[in-house]
Amino acid sequence: MFKNPGMKKGQLGEWFIAKANPPSVTYAAQTALAVVASYLIAYLFRLPEAYWAPMATLIVMQSTLSAALPISVQYVAGTAVGAAVGAVTDIYFPGSVWAFGGAVFIIGSFCVVLGVERSAYRYASITLAIVMLVPRSTSARLVALHRFFEVSIGIAVGLAFFALWSRIDLGVSSKANHDRSSNEPTSSEDIIGSAPKS
Repeated sequence: MFKNPGMKKGQLGEWFIAKANPPSVTYAAQTALAVVASYLIAYLFRLPEAYWAPMATLIVMQSTLSAALPISVQYVAGTAVGAAVGAVTDIYFPGSVWAFGGAVFIIGSFCVVLGVERSAYRYASITLAIVMLVPRSTSARLVALHRFFEVSIGIAVGLAFFALWSRIDLGVSSKANHDRSSNEPTSSEDIIGSAPKS
């Protein structure tokens, strides 16, 4: 059997089993509603590959609310850069894997100079690959434009659902806290007055 000296026994389970933020049935239902809404909205706009919208929604929603906004900004920015570079590069070097590799390097260098997060670079490169390397009957510019809108719809829907659920969760928890606090004594006199007398 293959042994990795740097890996402890049971470490794979530690990586896989959630401790800090496990999913719940409610979370699964919310995610399902968000991805369906995302797909239907992209479909209503008659985007040819509407399935990219729910994929973007899933990426946004697989994080916590506090992490969702930065991820969303990085995803939109990366998608915009990848789509733009892919559309321009494909005009001069259609379908060229060498031009694709060069464009990935140029985007990466640009991100280094600007100090951009790696995830934005990753999203830009993924979009670039889709625009430049996936064979289609339409122009790369149209594919780039569609991809940007599909991803943007997915991100917007994911953030909207996050915001909605946060408000609902906050409303439910503040009501529960209010109900709990209204049953508790509020002053030292209430506490003393409620104590059994000896």
